Amino acid sequence: MKAVTWRGVNEIGVEDVPEPRILNDHDIVLEVGLSATCGSDLHLVGGYIPAMRAGDVLGHEFMGTVAEVGRGVTKHRVGDRVVVVSFISCGKCWYCRQGLWSLCDNGNPNPGITEALWGQSIGGCFGYSHALGGWAGSHARYIRVPYADNGAFTIPEGVSDERALFASDAAPTGWTGAHQAEVQPGDVVAVWGAGGVGQMAARKAILMGAERVVVIDRFDNRLQQVRTHIGTETLDYEQTDVPAELREMSGGRGPDVCIEAVGMEAHSPGPQYLYDQVKQQMRLQTDRPTAVREAIWACRKGGTVFTLGVFAGLVDKFPLGAVMNKALTLRGAQQHGHRYIPEILDLMSRDEVRTEHLATHVMPIEDGPKGYRMFKEKEDGCVRAVFRPGG
Repeated sequence: MKAVTWRGVNEIGVEDVPEPRILNDHDIVLEVGLSATCGSDLHLVGGYIPAMRAGDVLGHEFMGTVAEVGRGVTKHRVGDRVVVVSFISCGKCWYCRQGLWSLCDNGNPNPGITEALWGQSIGGCFGYSHALGGWAGSHARYIRVPYADNGAFTIPEGVSDERALFASDAAPTGWTGAHQAEVQPGDVVAVWGAGGVGQMAARKAILMGAERVVVIDRFDNRLQQVRTHIGTETLDYEQTDVPAELREMSGGRGPDVCIEAVGMEAHSPGPQYLYDQVKQQMRLQTDRPTAVREAIWACRKGGTVFTLGVFAGLVDKFPLGAVMNKALTLRGAQQHGHRYIPEILDLMSRDEVRTEHLATHVMPIEDGPKGYRMFKEKEDGCVRAVFRPGG
């Protein structure tokens, strides 16, 4: 079968790979209907995430139709239309039982790499390097889904494929940020990044009762999507002093909650961007923390900063003094989608969460390299390139 693969740094290919098969009684094989690019994929493309191998199949945000079920699967049948959470979790270990699904002890069969990086291993993720398990990704006609009774969720009738697709990763990641940042009714919330994850974090903050939500970005088309489809205010960080504007919007204090949804390749219009980029390219730091720094600087005293964008390792010039002296709560997480997807699908079925606008460019799997180029370079207003493996 054809699949979109990582061939090397900044090199994407389409090649033939073996079709998956049932290896465990709790597996399903899914015929992929739609599979989306994600901003965190660009860290793989750029070579910033370790342990990629030529020929690895990319993709971790997807939905489709069940083609085959293992003997131990009880919740799904052949022909069911399901969306699959991007993180792979067993449902049995201590972390899964606590609802910390992305920290699963059994979802990553290669724990040594992340143990060396972070002190402990986290769960596995489809199509996201051998550091997170070496699982084949979803940019292919078929994909094997382990622990399917935990990670695959039936899509309600009336919810389109294009809408359900983003219940796999973008929406539950945004939900994780807003929920774990403990947004309260009446809060002022600032979100850095107007991609799919940032938009969904803003939507969840609204549903949690935030009085004012502001999304920060520099791309006009993404900011327009936020205003049109999410219904929040926006700031263009290339046109304004963001911390000053946020203080003005929050009675002089700063936001109660700041959610960083950009990650390790953050952009900035100032000289610090060149500094961070040079250090990252020379591998003197692994990540560019521009947006995190600004979020910490902007957050009100005693507020919460949540790092929702993907980071891999080490950053320079981290404002730890501000975190300590301003009494900030600093948190972060990969998504706990198993907890949030049932709620998201229900809201989608009632038109309270809409995501199909994110799929700006839908194309066949053979256009994989083109799709990633358009997504990375933001060509033609591309917010997400989405592949339809069936043609």
